[in-house]
Amino acid sequence: MDAMHILLLVSGLAGGGVISYFVLNASMQKKKAQLLKEAQDKADIYKKNREIEGKEKFMQMKAEHEKQTQERNRKIADAENAIRQQQAEAKGKEQSLKDKIDNIAKREKELDPLKEKLQEKQEAAENKYKEAEAMFQQQLKHLEKIAGLSVEDARNQLVEGLREEARTKASGIIKEIVDEAKMTAAKDSKRIVLQTIQRTAVEHAVENSVSVFNIDNDEVKGRIIGREGRNIRALEAATGIEIIVDDTPEAIILSGFDPIRREIARLSLHKLVTDGRIHPARIEEVVEKTTKQINNEIIEIGERTCIDMGVHGLHPELIRMVGRMRYRSSYGQNLLQHSREVANLCATMAAEMGLNTKLAKRAGLLHDIGKVPDDDPETPHALLGMKLAEKYKEHPEVVNAIGAHHDEIEMTSLLSPIVQACDAISGSRPGARREDTEQYTKRLKDLEGLAMSYKGVEKAFAIQAGRELRVIVEAERVSDEKADTLAFDISQKIMTDMVYPGQIKVTVIREKRSVSFAK
Repeated sequence: MDAMHILLLVSGLAGGGVISYFVLNASMQKKKAQLLKEAQDKADIYKKNREIEGKEKFMQMKAEHEKQTQERNRKIADAENAIRQQQAEAKGKEQSLKDKIDNIAKREKELDPLKEKLQEKQEAAENKYKEAEAMFQQQLKHLEKIAGLSVEDARNQLVEGLREEARTKASGIIKEIVDEAKMTAAKDSKRIVLQTIQRTAVEHAVENSVSVFNIDNDEVKGRIIGREGRNIRALEAATGIEIIVDDTPEAIILSGFDPIRREIARLSLHKLVTDGRIHPARIEEVVEKTTKQINNEIIEIGERTCIDMGVHGLHPELIRMVGRMRYRSSYGQNLLQHSREVANLCATMAAEMGLNTKLAKRAGLLHDIGKVPDDDPETPHALLGMKLAEKYKEHPEVVNAIGAHHDEIEMTSLLSPIVQACDAISGSRPGARREDTEQYTKRLKDLEGLAMSYKGVEKAFAIQAGRELRVIVEAERVSDEKADTLAFDISQKIMTDMVYPGQIKVTVIREKRSVSFAK
C-alpha cells in the first residue's frame, strides 16, 4: 500500500468511516486509467507523425538520388559524344595526312629528273670555276712578277693610301665644321661669358699655410713655451700645429696645412694669453672648447652662405661641408669665395641661356665639396663630391655637374658644361690663384714635350704664360693638309692628358724656303 492509500485510510478512519476510502480509491483508479489512455493516444499520434516524416525524408532523398543519377548519366553521354566527335575528326585528319603524303611522294617522283639535270649543271659550273681560278692565279703571278709586289703588299699600300687620304679629308671637314660652329656660336658665347664676368665682382683672395699670432711683448713667449717647453709641446699635441717661436719681435708663427687647425690654435692661444693661466691641463681644456666653437661656426657659416645664395633644402652634412670650405684654399684661392663666385656665374649664365638658375647656382656652390671631406681618400675630388651629392639625394643634374666639371665622367645635361666653364672662369682670371714657379715651369715643359713627341715637329714654344703653343714643323715631312691634322691632334692630346686653367691655343707653322745661288 502506497503513501496515498495510507493517507486516505488515515483520513477515512479519522472521519469515522471506511466508505469514503473505497470511493476515493475508485476515483483514483478511474483517473489513472484515463491518464494512461491519454498517454497512449499521444504516443500513437507521435509515432504516426514520425512515420510520416520518415517517409517524406525517404522520398526526398530518393528524388535527390535519382536527380544526381540522371545528371551523372547526362555527363557520361556528353563525354561519349565528345569522344566520338574527336575520333571522327582524328580519322579525317589521318585521311588528309595520308593524302598529303601520297601527293609528296608523287611530287618527288616528278622532281627526280630535275635533280639529276641540276646536278649535272652544277658539276659543269664547278669545272668552269676551277678553270677560271687557275687562269686568274696564272695571270696574278704574271702581274706580281711584272710589278715586283705581292698581292698583300699591294693591298696594304692601297689601304694605307686610302686611309691617309681619308684622314686628311676628314681633318679638313672637321676643321670646316669647327670653324663654322665657332663663327655661329662665337658671338653668343662671348656675349654670355662677358656679361657673366662683368656682372660678378669678387675679391682677390690669397692664403698660405702660415698664420701669425701677434703678442704684446716678448715675455709672453716664455710663458707660452713653459718650463722645459711643456706648454708648447702640449699645445702642439692638442692642435696638431707647429708653433714657431723665434726672434721675430712680438709675433709667434703657427705653421700647418690645415687652416681649421691653425684657426683653432690661434684662438686657443688668444684665450690662454688673455686669461693668463697657461699650463697643459688648461691648454687641453681651452683647445677642446675652441674646437667645439669652430665646429659651430662652420655650421653657421654654411647656413649663412646658403641663405645668402638662396640655396634651400640642403642636407645638414652638405651645409657643414659648405662651411668647411671657408677654411680651405685651392692654389691660394679661398674655396668658399671661389664656390660662391662660381655659383653666381652659373646662375647668370643659366639665365642668359634660359635654364634653371636655382639648379645652376646649387651646382656651382657644391661643385668642390669633394675637397673638404672628413677623411682624405685618393678619389678625385670631383668624383668624391658627386658621390656625396648622390648620397644626400641631390638633383641628378646637380650630381652630374659636380662629377663632370673636370671631365671625369660624361656630361648628361646643359648644367655640366656651364659649371665647368664658370669654374675655369673663376680660376683663370688674373690674380685669382697663385701658382708655384716649379709647377708653372713644369706645365710649360710638358706642353713643349707633348708637341715634340709628334713626327715632323722641329721646334715647339709655349708662350703667353702657357696660353698658346706654337709648333714649327719640317716642310719636307709635313704638308699643309697634315699641318691642320697635326694642330687638331695636339689640341685633343692636351685636352685629354693635361690639366690647365682656361684654354690653350695651338698654332702649327710650316715654312717652305727655296734657296739658290747665281755664280
